[in-house]
Amino acid sequence: MNLNERISKIIKYSELSLSEFADKIEVQRSNISHITSGRNKPSLDFLIKIKDHFPELQWDWLINGDGEMLKKIEPEIIQEKPKPTSLPDLFSLIDDDNFGMTESEDRVSKEKPREFKIPEPTPEKEKISDSQRLEVPENKTISQVIENQENKIKRIVLFYENGKFESFEPDC
Repeated sequence: MNLNERISKIIKYSELSLSEFADKIEVQRSNISHITSGRNKPSLDFLIKIKDHFPELQWDWLINGDGEMLKKIEPEIIQEKPKPTSLPDLFSLIDDDNFGMTESEDRVSKEKPREFKIPEPTPEKEKISDSQRLEVPENKTISQVIENQENKIKRIVLFYENGKFESFEPDC
């Protein structure tokens, strides 16, 4: 049995479709198709991924075709579990009534309600009605007018689609 046939046998053993098998061992689906058809041989990385996801497979069988496909499962020796000692566990130390609080802590927690810090409301801004006029600072408009008067047009250049252009200069 060649390596490609052994991989096909593993896929059959997994009871997964080709695409599910590819997803499980984290390879491209086309890799599975190429290997099972005999077009390509699997890489070492591909074989390691199969072995990682199916640890019950025999490495010698996968690589060389020697021995059995699956490891022999030896019967486990059932050992008696040690009987629990009489030491208290975490939950036996908690008193059901006050969950481990002392009486003074319990009293304080009942007397003092929890307080939550509620943020103070921010003062509301004045609402502007539609008929109200917005204030415009006059200094900005004056400075803008002055700046616009200082800038004068020096040249206008028109570029045409055919690559030509025209340049106009005022007579100032």
